[in-house]
Amino acid sequence: MNCVGIDVSKGKSMIAVMRPLGEMVIPPFEVRHTDAELCELSRRLGDLDGETRIVMEATGNYHLPVASFLYDSGFYVSVVNSMLVHGYGNNSLRRAKTDKKNAIKLANYGLDHWLALPRYIPEDEVRPMLKTTYRQYQQCAKVQTMLKNNLISLLDTAFPDANRLFTSPIRADGSEKWVDFVSSFWHCECVCGLSEKAFTARYQKWCKKHGYNFSQDKALDIYASACGHFSVMPKTTTAKLLVDQAVAQLRAASAALAVLRNEMQSLAASLPECPVVMGMFGVGPALGPQLMAEIGDVRHFHSKKALVAFAGIDAPPYQSGQMEVRSRSISKRGSSALRRSLFLVMSAILRCSPAHEPVYQFMDRKRAEGKPYRVYIMASANKFLRIYYATVKQYLDSLEA
Repeated sequence: MNCVGIDVSKGKSMIAVMRPLGEMVIPPFEVRHTDAELCELSRRLGDLDGETRIVMEATGNYHLPVASFLYDSGFYVSVVNSMLVHGYGNNSLRRAKTDKKNAIKLANYGLDHWLALPRYIPEDEVRPMLKTTYRQYQQCAKVQTMLKNNLISLLDTAFPDANRLFTSPIRADGSEKWVDFVSSFWHCECVCGLSEKAFTARYQKWCKKHGYNFSQDKALDIYASACGHFSVMPKTTTAKLLVDQAVAQLRAASAALAVLRNEMQSLAASLPECPVVMGMFGVGPALGPQLMAEIGDVRHFHSKKALVAFAGIDAPPYQSGQMEVRSRSISKRGSSALRRSLFLVMSAILRCSPAHEPVYQFMDRKRAEGKPYRVYIMASANKFLRIYYATVKQYLDSLEA
């Protein structure tokens, strides 16, 4: 049997072929991720005698073209978690690390775990695109938060507490009322410099122009708030330029975030498990696509425990001799994005407190036992994932029956 170890990097890979007892069939050599060189690699591996299996680490997006090409060529490809390979074969005092050594290490790992190597199966087009879209959504959300804090910081010197004047929800296009308001009334003197009647009339025109509901009481509250604050930043053209630029950047980020959110919902709606996931309590149009993006096809997990471990919310046992630790923290070795989504789902369940919901009943029972907040939240997330696995897997299996 031949085991091919592939150390993948950006644009190129190092290949080594090993057999049992340390026999090196092909010394390490480099292959670039081009069609011609990958075809030559496929031909070269196809000429080997005996069964051949290919092992590589999961390296973000770098391994995908190589794994997909070799899978389509008919090879047995296994993509393993890099943490499993990291501690393998470190029986040397020298801490050397090269691409050639890593390729040989992967090949030897494959030989030692020959029967347990999981087979790589490419996902359909929708799931990778949904996950990539969610990754972009996360990055855009971070940028939006940074830009929003920047605008609030500027307004603290020009129009303090302007961001707290309105409680209107965010629109579908990502716009917010307070951001639109400070675009026109960027300084407190823009309000208190007018009479109460003049500002009320101007505010009414502004509401009509931007499609917001007008309220006489709200206009008076805004006027009183503006007159009751003292601005540090003078009302100059430079100050207006700074606020306008901050508003424009925030609007662009919010609009991009809304587009990505709509695209996530559209992609998630095309997945077969979408109606089941969206029907679970605490999962809405925002969190549902996030869960489906991070979990993917639940049938790839051999059990519900594997899904819980993938989320990193399991507490591995720790025992040695007569010592046995019963209370341990979660491993956090899985997807941090999935843990965040689960935390938001648990927060929604806790806030709504549905007495008929099994997850809330479990959460309430743990809370009554005196468990700390994070403990019963993560324990409830564990239970939620187990229900998710059983429900979605049963539904997907029924579709294929």
